[in-house]
Amino acid sequence: MVLLVVCSWCLYVSKKRKMMWLKEKFFRENGGLLLQMRLNGQEESSNSPRIFSARDLEKVTNNFHEGNIIGQGGFGIVYKGRLIDNKEIAIKKSKTVDPNQIEQFINEVVILSQINHKNVVKLFGCCLETEVPLLVYEFINNDTLFNHLHNKKRAREISWDIRLKIGAETAEALSYLHSAASPPIIHRDIKTTNILLDEEFTAKVSDFGASRMGLLDQDQLSTVVQGTRGYLDPEFFQTFQLTEKRDVYSFGVVLVELLTGKKPVCFNRSEGEISLSNHFLSSMKENRLFQILEDSVASDENIDQLRQVAVLAERCLTVKGADRPSMKEVAMELVGLRITSKHTWTQGSQALNQEEIEPLIDHQEQSNPSGGGDIMLTTTYYSLQNQEIQPIAHGR
Repeated sequence: MVLLVVCSWCLYVSKKRKMMWLKEKFFRENGGLLLQMRLNGQEESSNSPRIFSARDLEKVTNNFHEGNIIGQGGFGIVYKGRLIDNKEIAIKKSKTVDPNQIEQFINEVVILSQINHKNVVKLFGCCLETEVPLLVYEFINNDTLFNHLHNKKRAREISWDIRLKIGAETAEALSYLHSAASPPIIHRDIKTTNILLDEEFTAKVSDFGASRMGLLDQDQLSTVVQGTRGYLDPEFFQTFQLTEKRDVYSFGVVLVELLTGKKPVCFNRSEGEISLSNHFLSSMKENRLFQILEDSVASDENIDQLRQVAVLAERCLTVKGADRPSMKEVAMELVGLRITSKHTWTQGSQALNQEEIEPLIDHQEQSNPSGGGDIMLTTTYYSLQNQEIQPIAHGR
């Protein structure tokens, strides 16, 4: 009996030591020491990324129980958890890692955690003690824009005013990432599944797994295609140059989804309508816009506004990137449309000019935690790749 107890104890100790050794091994391989160095080299703030232990996240997810899964796809799984301070979080676990991208991954964790914008999902930190790093984000509780637009019952509940609000807020977030974040950030996978909504339908841009940061050299080439079919910039396949205009094109598709309620790609539609962007552009060219708008969207009161948003979407979808507007211009125009819709006394008067609208766009200044603006980063290390999240429960 004593021998059995001793053997059991030795086995337990051996197993525990092996688990501790594995956690330390994964922590080193996933860049834990590098992250600690980066954090030690900067002033501690509320925006500093938190390094979670594997035990921390096991506790808040009931050991990653399947009942806590709120989304999954080809990239991996998303779990919901609740911290000790009652803060709800979303934990993203990728299926694969790229050991060659450790430094870039750590740089992005540091930089993304510094982003503090009301329309960008907040990155709280990461866990590096597991074989695949875990990213910890704020939890957004009202599902994705995709699932609202493409569910008949939900779609009827999203008025045009709400859709315009979501479009304007998403544009503000992208404008901030392109123009005010340091270094600038190109998302590269803008789509309605990556726009989350809270209970007040406030838009939150998420999933920076395919993003790229830095001051881009015009001659820089990126031969890795990252993004989602239906949203991909056609010019990229000709030039392989990565610029912020790639996000502009994808956002144009999002605007068309808001207008029409149609999916960006659907093989159940006729041949000329499989690609939503192509169908939309041909409809605009043939002056058939109001034939493709979602029934619950169009009304006599907002015809002019719908037409202006459609023209803006058409400009975003211009094949030549240089001819597309910047996200700052897009955001200003959408914010301006929201203002005029709220203040009917401006109807018929001179339109608000750029100086009046620009201060209303929420561009918050932030410092560059890397100490310079010329750093080039990629996130293939924890990229969501080209997959769409398929939520299982409301919220992420």
